[in-house]
Amino acid sequence: MTAHTPTDPPAEPTLAMPVLLVAELQDSLLAAMHDLHRLEGLVHHATDSLLARFNTAHGALARIGSTSPEAGEVGEALKSAVTELQFEDMATQLIGHTARVLQGCAQRLAAQAMDPDDDDGQAVPAELPTRPNPVTQSEMQAGSVELF
Repeated sequence: MTAHTPTDPPAEPTLAMPVLLVAELQDSLLAAMHDLHRLEGLVHHATDSLLARFNTAHGALARIGSTSPEAGEVGEALKSAVTELQFEDMATQLIGHTARVLQGCAQRLAAQAMDPDDDDGQAVPAELPTRPNPVTQSEMQAGSVELF
């Protein structure tokens, strides 16, 4: 095995990028990751509010009584609508996955921009997710979410 010297050609093609450009790209990736975390919080809040409203509607329906056909229809509509709450779980998985990809890219950019001979304890870049998409369902269908 031979040692790599500065005069040896690199094993793979390289692209020189100004450090300022790398820093701007990294900042943009981290800003997008921050936005995704904010979006995740908004989705959680909306889902919690929606679930509370479903529980209120279900409680009111129980107090009214479910002997009429209309009450039965409302109850069934509520149960079917709760299935849509699966969206929150799928959205959260996708947001988390995308945030990990962005964070990994930002860390890789930072690691590549640093001088490899400069050993100041820089962190090892995060591994990028191996699966391109953790959520495979593309539409909402009746499921088995249990609320009542």
